[in-house]
Amino acid sequence: MTKAAAFRVVPATPSRWDDLEQLFGPRGACAGCWCMWWRLRRGEWSQGKGNGNRRALRALIRSREPTGLIAYSGTDPIGWIAVAPREAYPGLDRSRILKPVDGRPVWAVTCFFTAREHRRRGVTVKLLEAAAKHARSNGAECLEGYPVEPRKDSVPDAWVFTGLAGAFRKAGFLEVARRSETRPIMRLELGLKPRAARRTARA
Repeated sequence: MTKAAAFRVVPATPSRWDDLEQLFGPRGACAGCWCMWWRLRRGEWSQGKGNGNRRALRALIRSREPTGLIAYSGTDPIGWIAVAPREAYPGLDRSRILKPVDGRPVWAVTCFFTAREHRRRGVTVKLLEAAAKHARSNGAECLEGYPVEPRKDSVPDAWVFTGLAGAFRKAGFLEVARRSETRPIMRLELGLKPRAARRTARA
Protein backbone atom coordinates (compact mmCIF):
# COMPACT_ATOMS: atom_id res chain seq x y z
CA MET A 1 0.00 0.00 0.00
CA THR A 2 1.23 3.47 -0.83
CA LYS A 3 2.05 5.38 2.39
CA ALA A 4 -0.89 7.60 3.35
CA ALA A 5 1.40 10.49 4.29
CA ALA A 6 2.88 10.53 0.78
CA PHE A 7 -0.37 9.94 -1.06
CA ARG A 8 -2.75 12.59 -2.41
CA VAL A 9 -5.40 12.77 -5.13
CA VAL A 10 -6.23 16.03 -6.90
CA PRO A 11 -8.24 17.11 -9.98
CA ALA A 12 -6.57 17.12 -13.37
CA THR A 13 -5.95 20.77 -14.29
CA PRO A 14 -4.02 22.52 -17.07
CA SER A 15 -1.09 23.05 -14.71
CA ARG A 16 -0.93 19.29 -14.05
CA TRP A 17 -1.08 18.23 -17.70
CA ASP A 18 2.63 17.39 -17.85
CA ASP A 19 2.19 15.04 -14.89
CA LEU A 20 -0.70 13.25 -16.58
CA GLU A 21 1.29 12.97 -19.80
CA GLN A 22 4.17 11.49 -17.82
CA LEU A 23 1.85 8.97 -16.16
CA PHE A 24 0.14 7.87 -19.38
CA GLY A 25 3.41 7.59 -21.27
CA PRO A 26 3.88 7.37 -25.06
CA ARG A 27 1.06 4.81 -25.40
CA GLY A 28 -1.48 7.14 -23.87
CA ALA A 29 -2.26 4.75 -21.00
CA CYS A 30 -3.42 2.04 -23.42
CA ALA A 31 -3.07 1.80 -27.21
CA GLY A 32 -3.32 5.54 -27.78
CA CYS A 33 -6.61 5.88 -25.92
CA TRP A 34 -5.80 8.86 -23.68
CA CYS A 35 -9.02 8.05 -21.81
CA MET A 36 -11.28 9.04 -24.71
CA TRP A 37 -12.87 5.62 -25.33
CA TRP A 38 -16.20 6.42 -23.67
CA ARG A 39 -16.29 10.05 -24.80
CA LEU A 40 -16.01 9.58 -28.58
CA ARG A 41 -17.74 7.61 -31.30
CA ARG A 42 -15.73 4.56 -32.29
CA GLY A 43 -14.73 6.05 -35.64
CA GLU A 44 -13.60 9.28 -34.00
CA TRP A 45 -11.64 7.38 -31.38
CA SER A 46 -9.91 5.21 -33.98
CA GLN A 47 -9.10 8.17 -36.19
CA GLY A 48 -7.66 10.10 -33.24
CA LYS A 49 -5.78 7.14 -31.75
CA GLY A 50 -2.57 8.50 -30.32
CA ASN A 51 -1.92 12.22 -30.78
CA GLY A 52 -5.50 13.06 -31.75
CA ASN A 53 -6.91 11.57 -28.58
CA ARG A 54 -4.15 13.20 -26.55
CA ARG A 55 -5.10 16.61 -27.96
CA ALA A 56 -8.78 15.91 -27.26
CA LEU A 57 -8.12 15.09 -23.60
CA ARG A 58 -5.87 18.10 -23.18
CA ALA A 59 -8.57 20.35 -24.65
CA LEU A 60 -11.10 18.96 -22.17
CA ILE A 61 -8.80 19.62 -19.25
CA ARG A 62 -8.06 23.12 -20.50
CA SER A 63 -11.81 23.77 -20.74
CA ARG A 64 -12.13 22.97 -17.00
CA GLU A 65 -14.80 20.37 -17.72
CA PRO A 66 -14.79 17.49 -15.22
CA THR A 67 -12.38 14.86 -16.55
CA GLY A 68 -10.66 13.05 -13.73
CA LEU A 69 -8.27 12.97 -10.80
CA ILE A 70 -4.55 12.30 -10.54
CA ALA A 71 -2.99 10.38 -7.65
CA TYR A 72 0.49 11.29 -6.45
CA SER A 73 3.03 9.54 -4.27
CA GLY A 74 5.13 12.46 -3.14
CA THR A 75 5.67 14.42 -6.35
CA ASP A 76 5.32 11.42 -8.67
CA PRO A 77 2.03 10.93 -10.57
CA ILE A 78 1.04 7.30 -10.02
CA GLY A 79 -2.67 6.95 -10.80
CA TRP A 80 -5.65 8.29 -12.73
CA ILE A 81 -9.40 7.94 -12.42
CA ALA A 82 -11.86 9.32 -14.96
CA VAL A 83 -14.93 10.81 -13.25
CA ALA A 84 -17.60 13.14 -14.63
CA PRO A 85 -21.38 13.33 -15.13
CA ARG A 86 -22.52 10.24 -17.00
CA GLU A 87 -23.70 12.31 -19.96
CA ALA A 88 -20.06 13.13 -20.70
CA TYR A 89 -19.64 9.49 -21.75
CA PRO A 90 -22.04 8.80 -24.67
CA GLY A 91 -20.29 5.49 -25.30
CA LEU A 92 -21.99 4.08 -22.20
CA ASP A 93 -25.43 4.62 -23.71
CA ARG A 94 -24.44 2.71 -26.84
CA SER A 95 -23.69 -0.36 -24.74
CA ARG A 96 -26.51 -2.84 -24.19
CA ILE A 97 -24.80 -3.97 -20.99
CA LEU A 98 -24.10 -0.50 -19.60
CA LYS A 99 -27.22 1.39 -20.64
CA PRO A 100 -28.86 3.52 -17.91
CA VAL A 101 -30.36 1.68 -14.97
CA ASP A 102 -33.01 4.37 -14.43
CA GLY A 103 -33.55 8.07 -14.97
CA ARG A 104 -31.49 9.31 -12.04
CA PRO A 105 -28.76 11.85 -12.77
CA VAL A 106 -25.49 10.20 -11.81
CA TRP A 107 -21.80 10.86 -12.05
CA ALA A 108 -19.74 8.03 -13.50
CA VAL A 109 -16.33 6.47 -12.98
CA THR A 110 -15.25 4.99 -16.29
CA CYS A 111 -11.50 4.36 -16.34
CA PHE A 112 -8.43 3.81 -14.19
CA PHE A 113 -4.73 3.81 -14.90
CA THR A 114 -2.05 3.08 -12.32
CA ALA A 115 1.72 3.14 -12.83
CA ARG A 116 2.96 -0.44 -13.04
CA GLU A 117 5.11 -0.28 -9.90
CA HIS A 118 2.13 0.89 -7.82
CA ARG A 119 -0.43 -1.68 -8.95
CA ARG A 120 -2.05 -4.06 -6.46
CA ARG A 121 -1.29 -1.71 -3.57
CA GLY A 122 -4.78 -0.32 -2.96
CA VAL A 123 -4.44 2.73 -5.19
CA THR A 124 -7.73 2.00 -6.99
CA VAL A 125 -9.71 2.08 -3.74
CA LYS A 126 -8.09 5.38 -2.74
CA LEU A 127 -8.93 6.81 -6.17
CA LEU A 128 -12.56 5.73 -5.79
CA GLU A 129 -12.80 7.34 -2.35
CA ALA A 130 -11.37 10.57 -3.75
CA ALA A 131 -13.73 10.43 -6.74
CA ALA A 132 -16.69 10.14 -4.39
CA LYS A 133 -15.60 13.26 -2.47
CA HIS A 134 -14.99 15.12 -5.74
CA ALA A 135 -18.38 14.20 -7.20
CA ARG A 136 -20.17 15.11 -3.97
CA SER A 137 -18.43 18.49 -3.84
CA ASN A 138 -19.73 19.14 -7.35
CA GLY A 139 -23.33 18.41 -6.38
CA ALA A 140 -23.60 14.75 -7.37
CA GLU A 141 -26.02 12.60 -5.38
CA CYS A 142 -24.88 9.27 -6.76
CA LEU A 143 -21.65 7.88 -8.24
CA GLU A 144 -21.81 4.95 -10.64
CA GLY A 145 -19.14 2.54 -11.90
CA TYR A 146 -18.87 -0.28 -14.44
CA PRO A 147 -16.20 -2.67 -13.15
CA VAL A 148 -15.27 -6.14 -14.31
CA GLU A 149 -15.78 -9.25 -12.21
CA PRO A 150 -13.67 -11.82 -14.06
CA ARG A 151 -14.34 -15.54 -13.90
CA LYS A 152 -10.68 -16.23 -13.07
CA ASP A 153 -8.36 -14.72 -10.49
CA SER A 154 -5.78 -13.26 -12.86
CA VAL A 155 -6.56 -11.24 -16.00
CA PRO A 156 -4.40 -8.82 -18.01
CA ASP A 157 -4.49 -5.25 -16.66
CA ALA A 158 -5.61 -3.91 -20.05
CA TRP A 159 -8.85 -5.90 -19.72
CA VAL A 160 -9.88 -4.29 -16.45
CA PHE A 161 -9.43 -0.59 -17.24
CA THR A 162 -12.90 0.09 -15.79
CA GLY A 163 -11.77 -1.37 -12.46
CA LEU A 164 -12.43 -4.57 -10.54
CA ALA A 165 -15.69 -5.13 -8.69
CA GLY A 166 -13.82 -6.01 -5.50
CA ALA A 167 -12.23 -2.57 -5.33
CA PHE A 168 -15.62 -0.91 -5.75
CA ARG A 169 -17.05 -2.98 -2.90
CA LYS A 170 -14.16 -1.98 -0.65
CA ALA A 171 -14.96 1.66 -1.44
CA GLY A 172 -18.60 1.16 -0.38
CA PHE A 173 -20.29 0.69 -3.76
CA LEU A 174 -23.29 -1.64 -4.10
CA GLU A 175 -24.37 -3.59 -7.15
CA VAL A 176 -27.59 -2.25 -8.69
CA ALA A 177 -27.73 -4.13 -12.01
CA ARG A 178 -25.96 -6.91 -13.90
CA ARG A 179 -26.75 -7.58 -17.54
CA SER A 180 -23.64 -9.66 -18.12
CA GLU A 181 -22.08 -12.30 -15.90
CA THR A 182 -18.85 -10.36 -15.56
CA ARG A 183 -20.05 -6.71 -15.71
CA PRO A 184 -21.99 -5.42 -12.70
CA ILE A 185 -23.15 -1.81 -12.50
CA MET A 186 -22.36 -0.42 -9.06
CA ARG A 187 -23.40 2.72 -7.21
CA LEU A 188 -22.42 4.75 -4.20
CA GLU A 189 -24.98 7.11 -2.69
CA LEU A 190 -23.42 10.49 -1.89
CA GLY A 191 -26.22 12.27 -0.03
CA LEU A 192 -26.01 13.25 3.65
CA LYS A 193 -28.60 10.57 4.33
CA PRO A 194 -27.73 7.83 1.84
CA ARG A 195 -30.62 5.92 0.41
CA ALA A 196 -30.11 2.19 0.29
CA ALA A 197 -29.17 1.10 -3.21
CA ARG A 198 -31.71 -1.35 -4.52
CA ARG A 199 -30.54 -4.46 -6.23
CA THR A 200 -32.33 -4.89 -9.51
CA ALA A 201 -33.23 -8.14 -11.14
CA ARG A 202 -30.73 -9.33 -13.68
CA ALA A 203 -31.80 -8.18 -17.16
